[in-house]
Amino acid sequence: MALWLGFLRSLVIYHNPVSMRAWRRFYRGILAPGDLVIDDGAHVGTRARAMLAADARVLALEPQHPFAGYLRLTLPRDISLNEAAAGATETEAEMAVSSRHPTVSSLRGDFVEGARDAPGFGHVKWDRRQRVRMVTLDGLIARYGVPRYIKIDVEGFEIEVLAGLSQAVPLISVEFLPGFPHLTHAVIDRLGELGDYRFNPVQGETGGFLWSDWRDAAAAKDWLDGLRADASSGDLFARLPE
Repeated sequence: MALWLGFLRSLVIYHNPVSMRAWRRFYRGILAPGDLVIDDGAHVGTRARAMLAADARVLALEPQHPFAGYLRLTLPRDISLNEAAAGATETEAEMAVSSRHPTVSSLRGDFVEGARDAPGFGHVKWDRRQRVRMVTLDGLIARYGVPRYIKIDVEGFEIEVLAGLSQAVPLISVEFLPGFPHLTHAVIDRLGELGDYRFNPVQGETGGFLWSDWRDAAAAKDWLDGLRADASSGDLFARLPE
């Protein structure tokens, strides 16, 4: 029962018409028709659908039950679904699942342990385990081509996802959690190894950049360090110079 309550909760939160319209507008502003994009951590498919509305070619990754099954049944056929998670190697791994709060299910054990005492996570319990298939971004690129944009929202596992990427792509976004700035610092450092990225955050589900300009890695880290631990999470976008 808890599993299905968590699933329905996610549908209510993320299929919100206001945020869905905001994300459609947002992606129309940064994507061009025909752009290949990868949505890693598609969850209920809100972002994948918004990217498709921008006429992008969308590859969605989602391993978690029952979300993968829901996407298999409901995503438009124009979206390619891969029922797997991205990581450093092609293997299998164990995901810690929160039945009531499935958005915080994670493949990273130390994230789960650290989150138990973090602000905003006190009510969360990781009560199940699921074996998931792992792919790499490099493997997906070899099969589908180089994407214009990769969205990564995988609850603390972002650095492992980027370990499976060996080349810069024009645009990447990663989830940031204000209570865990060190995780995003590591991601920023990894992106710096791949290319000369500049950064701009989107907080919450607003579908709009926080800054009017794109800033360097040091500025992005300073901003993250200045957030309250209970502030809204969001997406940190990284863009190569045009």
